[in-house]
Amino acid sequence: MQDDSKQVTTGFTATQRWVLGLAAAGSFMAALDAMVVTTALDTLRHGLSASVEALEWTVNAYTLSVAALLMTGAALGDRFGRRRMYLVGLALFALASAGCALAPSIGWLIAGRAVQGMGAALLMPIGMALLGAAFPPTHRARALGLFSGLTGLAVLSGPLIGGAIVHGLAWQWIFWINVPVALLVGWLVLAKVPEGRAASGALDLPGAALMAASLLGLVWGLVRGNRDGWGSALVLLSLACGVALGALFVASQRRRVSDAMVPPHLFRSPVMAVGLTLSFLLTASLMGTLFFMAQFFQVVWHFSPLRAGAGMLPWTTTLFLVAPLAGALVRRVGERALVVVGLVLQAVGMVWLAVLASPAGLDAGYWTWVLPLATAGGGISMALPAAQSAVLGAVAPPDMGKAAGLFNSLRQLGGVFGVALVVAVFLRTGGYSTPQAFSAGFTATLLVTAALSLAGAAVGWRLKPRLARSTAAANQGVKP
Repeated sequence: MQDDSKQVTTGFTATQRWVLGLAAAGSFMAALDAMVVTTALDTLRHGLSASVEALEWTVNAYTLSVAALLMTGAALGDRFGRRRMYLVGLALFALASAGCALAPSIGWLIAGRAVQGMGAALLMPIGMALLGAAFPPTHRARALGLFSGLTGLAVLSGPLIGGAIVHGLAWQWIFWINVPVALLVGWLVLAKVPEGRAASGALDLPGAALMAASLLGLVWGLVRGNRDGWGSALVLLSLACGVALGALFVASQRRRVSDAMVPPHLFRSPVMAVGLTLSFLLTASLMGTLFFMAQFFQVVWHFSPLRAGAGMLPWTTTLFLVAPLAGALVRRVGERALVVVGLVLQAVGMVWLAVLASPAGLDAGYWTWVLPLATAGGGISMALPAAQSAVLGAVAPPDMGKAAGLFNSLRQLGGVFGVALVVAVFLRTGGYSTPQAFSAGFTATLLVTAALSLAGAAVGWRLKPRLARSTAAANQGVKP
């Protein structure tokens, strides 16, 4: 950690700025690749003769790897050195990106996406851990806010960036572009980021294996349910094994105290429980909507990939306006108000879009979508930073990395659940046969994502914002 005496009161030290920028760069790449492929799905469907289930796995293979290995990635950084393992993550991410770009089939692409997710699982938690080591408590919140804002920008700008690349070059370049960026960031990390002290404790390998196996069972069951039927014995067995292994993971963490992946006291925090549930539901709604929206513009209105990505700008650009305001308002109005209002606005926007996307409303044209897209985007941009603030404010500084890892793991699992759910609804109510069929299916999925947002708002009402802020203040030694 930097010596506070060398830090000016109006900003960060040079080293801190490098750590912030390079940690954010890795996290930006990891978050961007979770989203950038969404605008290319229709192109992949035609170019690689991919089924809707294969397209789903193109998104979910990446998300599954990230969700399953986030906590392990954080532990590897603590054990073997954060800078060292961050460099390993960059190298793995670059190699997997090249493999995706060279993919001759959809199966190859899915495998490459899974390996990409392994690299991202190192970059995201270790990036936050590097920040925690570089910044004292008085500056950490500001650094984390900038870090989270850049990561959120990657999530919300991903469809536009993907559309621009697919339209101007080819879908392979959404992966090729990662290679030089990762090499440059790695070189700068070696030159500018100090290595942290490695921990001496043993890795919780049984815990890591249980978490990964639990998530694999849950995700496999969710995705296969759409093809094999939700009453299929294999699907039910997979889901049951996922739940059982998850329960074993929690039990194993309660028995291990000194070297547990998740400290037992985190399971007892009511704010953590609500915040993690919020993370799951909020991301399920967001990813469920993103999976089909760009496809709607291309299949129904025959937009190019670039125009489809640009069509989502009223939704995505709200991050620049709403997220900073929401962050400033947290200490004034509390997390609960921002989460509840934000998710209700998200639901209102989705229902509004469902009316416009229905076969009866298609003649209204794109410009009628601008206001509901902005309403939904403003809601999600308001709720996400408030939910993260509640989680990080409920734990002591030494546990922030693990709490952030849990938050992100539930967020990734929520994304997988949301995509699996909307695909199931879409296949039952619509299809790709005609624009009208796609419109009918997409309308149904929007109503489902609205319901997920309202469920999140109901959970968010249970937040105790005074408790969250008081805990955070106590952690930092200041008055709330």
